[in-house]
Amino acid sequence: MATPHRAAVLGSPIAHSLSPRLHTAAYRALGLDDWSYDRFEIDEAALPGFLGGLGPEWAGLSLTMPLKRAVIPLLDEITDTAASVEAVNTVVFRPDGRKVGDNTDIPGLIAALEERGVEKVESAAILGAGATASSALAALARLCGGEVTVYVRSERRADEMRQWGSRLGVRVRPADWAEAVRAFEAPLVISTTPAGGTDQLAASLPDGVGTLFDVLYDPWPTPLAAAWRDHGGQVLSGLDLLVHQAVFQFHQFTGDPRSPLDAMREAARPV
Repeated sequence: MATPHRAAVLGSPIAHSLSPRLHTAAYRALGLDDWSYDRFEIDEAALPGFLGGLGPEWAGLSLTMPLKRAVIPLLDEITDTAASVEAVNTVVFRPDGRKVGDNTDIPGLIAALEERGVEKVESAAILGAGATASSALAALARLCGGEVTVYVRSERRADEMRQWGSRLGVRVRPADWAEAVRAFEAPLVISTTPAGGTDQLAASLPDGVGTLFDVLYDPWPTPLAAAWRDHGGQVLSGLDLLVHQAVFQFHQFTGDPRSPLDAMREAARPV
């Protein structure tokens, strides 16, 4: 009988997570019947005890808010990618017992864009300056040859994005949110705002828009994404990011080189 292998997603709240559906679909599609993937409601206070209680059957963990930074002191090592944004969304348990943190959101963003033919742009814009914005900047460090304009609501956020840009080697120009309609002149726009954050901008789209990557996926489409499509632009959603980053996690957890992308994408479709 094959040795069972376990993985799971942790966070709070966690009931909404699609990760169990995606990873389980990958295991079934590729015949990994000895693998299972669960979800656990875990906050910062409970995280050390949970990690300390895991047995040798555990291969890895996916992390969502509020654990992406809280986990770092509990790990033996983090990758350069995770260190670049001070956020870990993936923990891999090595055979020697070491716990290694990584960030698959950044390569997931890149892979999702490359799949749609966006491999290099001369400029880009980011709407918002929350936690996802730093990952977007890290991805643009590899994709964007020129300046990234970040539209923010406060000078504090502007300073934060300047610091992230300096750290990641990206030329960042903060701009006031009141000028956000100018973002649509860029060939690539990444929206990192919470639900409703860009709704008022949807009526202000010009003709000839480029690519919009809106990291939301529920509810979908957002008014901005719907208007973008109506204007003939290319749109990616948070599901594109979720699926592609999960593929990277699957490879790290299982060591299986086969791609579960199609199975995961099918599992991500609304039921």
